[in-house]
Amino acid sequence: MSFDILQTDLSKLNSMTKYPSILTYHLLGERGLLQDAVQIPFEGRVIGAEKIDGTNCRLIFCPDQSALVGSREDLLWERRDLIGNPAMGIVDAVRQIVRAQFSKLSTKNSINVYYLEVFGKSIGAAAKNYTKEGKVSFRLFDVVSIENYDEILALPAEKIAHWRDNGGQKFVHADQLRQVASDAGFIPVPPLFDFDASSLPHELDATYELLMSQGLTQCKLDEAAEGIPEGIVVRAADRSSIAKIRREDYERTIRRAKVRS
Repeated sequence: MSFDILQTDLSKLNSMTKYPSILTYHLLGERGLLQDAVQIPFEGRVIGAEKIDGTNCRLIFCPDQSALVGSREDLLWERRDLIGNPAMGIVDAVRQIVRAQFSKLSTKNSINVYYLEVFGKSIGAAAKNYTKEGKVSFRLFDVVSIENYDEILALPAEKIAHWRDNGGQKFVHADQLRQVASDAGFIPVPPLFDFDASSLPHELDATYELLMSQGLTQCKLDEAAEGIPEGIVVRAADRSSIAKIRREDYERTIRRAKVRS
C-alpha cells in the first residue's frame, strides 16, 4: 500500500506518533509529593540520560517524503507549508533541519519519528538554565520506525491510542541511538550513567543524592546560563521500562518532610 499524506487521516497519524507518557520513578502522590514506593522497578542494565526542561517535539518522516513537525499533542507544520503553528517556538527551531534532512530520513517502507527536546530562549521558566543570550537548541532522545503503519492507521482511533500506550511503538535500542543521531545530524541527550539496576537507589534521599551527583546540565548554550538540570530519564536498554527522576519532585518532598519533622 503506497502512502499519501493527502489521503491520510492526520488525527490518526498524530495519535500513532505521539510519545507515551513517562511515569515518575517513585510514585507521585497528593500535592506533588513523592511516596516511598518505587513504581517503575528495573532489572538488569539501566541507562540514565539528562532530562532537559524544554518542550517535546516530533519530526515525522513519511514514505512519500512528506515531513511533519509536531508538539507533544499536536501536528504543527509540514515542510511545504508557508505558515506553521508558532506554538512554543518548535517549528522555528527545527524548520531548517527538516528541510535539509527530509530526503535522507524518509524511507519507503516505514514512518520514522525522531523525538526531540527543544529548549532555551523563552521556552518555559527553565530557559535561564540553558541560556541568558536567547539561544535555542534541541537534543534527540528517542527514535521509532513504524513499518506496519498501514495496519495501524486502519484501526479505530481508540485502538491506535491503546497500541501506542501499551508498547506498540518499537524504539531504537540505546546502543544504537547515538549512531542514529549522528547519521541524522542530531545531538543526543547527554548520557549520565550505564550500570546494573542493583546500583539504582530505592530510597528517596538516596535517589536525590544520585540526582545531585550528576552536576550541572551538559546543555548550557552560553556560559552565563544558570545550568540547573531538570533531572534524569532512566530506561532499560531496550526501553521496555522507563521512568523520570525530576529534581523539583524530590526537593519538594524532602523540604516538606523537614517541615513536618
